[in-house]
Amino acid sequence: MPTLDDLRHDIDRVDEVLVRLLNERARCACEVGRLKKALGVEVYQPEREKQVIEHVRSVACEGPLGPDAIARLFERIIDEARSLERRVIGEEETAEPGKT
Repeated sequence: MPTLDDLRHDIDRVDEVLVRLLNERARCACEVGRLKKALGVEVYQPEREKQVIEHVRSVACEGPLGPDAIARLFERIIDEARSLERRVIGEEETAEPGKT
């Protein structure tokens, strides 16, 4: 039987993977933001967000977190990604070529 320390170590390991994956997702969101700007598309895309939530809810049956819990987590992840997209677009609008 695993000890409390063993289980906490497992959680720490999973958390590290989650952080790396969330940052990978965030890098994708930055690219999406740049592309949206280039295409003149609004950052907020409610239909796409609905699709993402529906998708993650559909795979939530694979574990102990149910669809509602997964949807709540992803609503927050999407909110952070949207904020990141806006920051990336804003930074590009204020930056002048050749200046840091």
